Amino acid sequence: MAGKTTRVLIVDDSALMRTLIADQLADVGGIEVCGAASSGQQALQMMKQKEPDVITLDVQMPGMDGLETLDKLLAIRPIPVIMVSAMTQLGGDITLDALERGAFDYVAKPEGLGAAESVMRDDLVRKIRSVADTDVAKVLEIRRARAEVRRKRRAAAGVTKKTSVVRPKQAEPVVANNWPCRCIAIGISTGGPPALTSLFENLPAGLPPIVIVQHMPEQFTRAFAKRLDSISQVKVKEAETGDMLEAGCAYVAPGGRHLEIRRHTRSQTRLEVFDADPVSGHRPSVDVMMRSAAKVFGDTCLGVVMTGMGRDGSDGCKAIRKGGGFVLGQDEASSDIYGMNRVAFIEGNVDKQFDLQDASATIVREAKRLRNGVVSAR
Repeated sequence: MAGKTTRVLIVDDSALMRTLIADQLADVGGIEVCGAASSGQQALQMMKQKEPDVITLDVQMPGMDGLETLDKLLAIRPIPVIMVSAMTQLGGDITLDALERGAFDYVAKPEGLGAAESVMRDDLVRKIRSVADTDVAKVLEIRRARAEVRRKRRAAAGVTKKTSVVRPKQAEPVVANNWPCRCIAIGISTGGPPALTSLFENLPAGLPPIVIVQHMPEQFTRAFAKRLDSISQVKVKEAETGDMLEAGCAYVAPGGRHLEIRRHTRSQTRLEVFDADPVSGHRPSVDVMMRSAAKVFGDTCLGVVMTGMGRDGSDGCKAIRKGGGFVLGQDEASSDIYGMNRVAFIEGNVDKQFDLQDASATIVREAKRLRNGVVSAR
């Protein structure tokens, strides 16, 4: 019996982009383009007429823009929406807003026709297949619950929508030499931006250095790092070669490049950003970063693998555990996509699972209890 065909509605004000996406999806087995809309208003009409399973939505459109269109599409019914964004700072910012509002994933528009096949035929097809059978209503419920918690917290703190910082940053640098943990290595993919936003809003100042691989295109990671920095007591930046790891700081791997932690001196470690082939299907790769963290920090490393599709991160988690470190994995119930964390868990590379709601407290607790490769009895 043949598998179900996934019907895709393309929404983009550019005729060239609509044709480009349609052409790349035309010969893909199990995927059918059921329509193409040139505006948000037309998309709303076609959604009711064509009943698609997945929608690709342009971020920046005249008239009813991508964000307004997204809100109205999801109000009709829960449906996986993949944002198609220009590789610009503005495109990255709007895409992050869309993910907070309920978009499921995103792809970056190819820079020139030569990149169209790798971006649209490979990346987009993979994401369409991944989200087609997802319980979107559940994901939207989770994200809306997080948003409501943040709204109440901001209201209690007297923070307006225009001012996203809930708590002021510390004026003095924090020395975390008393922490048995020396590094927190986080790997995350699909569903990551909303999940990390929820986590970082609650992390306290003074933690050991945090190194993050979030699967994202170039430019998006810079916008994302700035967004996390604006809502957290932790200082967050996009990682650069030569960055020295410091307590109270987090470093986001730049899109399209690998990130490793390397020993600089006996007491200092630095970051190295470099070009190389994808590992575990990704660049940056969680496995690459976590293996380097395990090599440098050994039994003082805390690994965290979270929501995302694929298996990137499982081998890195294994390396951390082999080195005497401890690994946390986000549980299925709180994950948009229980993929990377599921693989790591079933392969025996996760010591303990956690609900996203308890992520901050769990990370702090385990970072404090990590000593010489042994976590105190629970």
